[in-house]
Amino acid sequence: MSTATTAGAREHARAQGGTVVECMPTIPAGDGLSWAETVPGGGYAGKRLARGTTLRLTDLYGDACVSVLLFNADEPWERLNVADTVKVLWQAYIGEGHLLLSDQGRVLASVTVGAQDRSDTFCGTSTLTSNTGRYGDGSPHSPTPAGRELFTLAAAKHGLTRRDLPPCISFFQGVRVGDDGACTWLGSAGAGAIVELRAEMPLIVLLANVPHPLDPREAYTCTPVRIEARPGLPTAPADALWSRTPEGERALLNTADYLTARGIA
Repeated sequence: MSTATTAGAREHARAQGGTVVECMPTIPAGDGLSWAETVPGGGYAGKRLARGTTLRLTDLYGDACVSVLLFNADEPWERLNVADTVKVLWQAYIGEGHLLLSDQGRVLASVTVGAQDRSDTFCGTSTLTSNTGRYGDGSPHSPTPAGRELFTLAAAKHGLTRRDLPPCISFFQGVRVGDDGACTWLGSAGAGAIVELRAEMPLIVLLANVPHPLDPREAYTCTPVRIEARPGLPTAPADALWSRTPEGERALLNTADYLTARGIA
């Protein structure tokens, strides 16, 4: 079909209607979901989610590496603080029950499913410079896009800029820090691995699915991740997680105080 004319271009565009491929958003999400999307390796996604939403990420083929950024949807200057997430809760390896904290001492999300040995709070994501040096290009529309470049595109769709991007947390491929301070890449959690996050306040979630910065393979290796978000309830005082640690309880109380003042809780 020729697209040399306006009419031809219109017919060509309309002919794509109903096309289904593996990596694409599902609209409407269906099955009680508020978000359903499969993101390819080298892809990104972002969405505003309601408080209480459960966000499930599934590594479909075993080579996904999903970097995550979280923002307070109502006041996005409040955002994920990886350093506080690690030091306040005395644990650098993010697994089930961990709270993801903002720089205001509040809980943006809690981890309801996740393997501590396949998460990373240390290395961040790839950059234009690192990917250009390694693969020859790291620009967002190249065959080897860098995570930070993809985050910049995702952020722009929510009125945020590159300067708004803090360090991220990554899932499905982990590292361990040795006694000498060196990071060792542990590889993948395997096909079918799942991570679930529960939104403890209204969130903007940004995701970039790119190879881990320490992945030693020469080829740009990253496979699709499935995203499914389902409405639910946030952590409540009766939940065991609320009082699991003194530090976590204080962070959840800070969150409740903030949300109550805004008429959300």
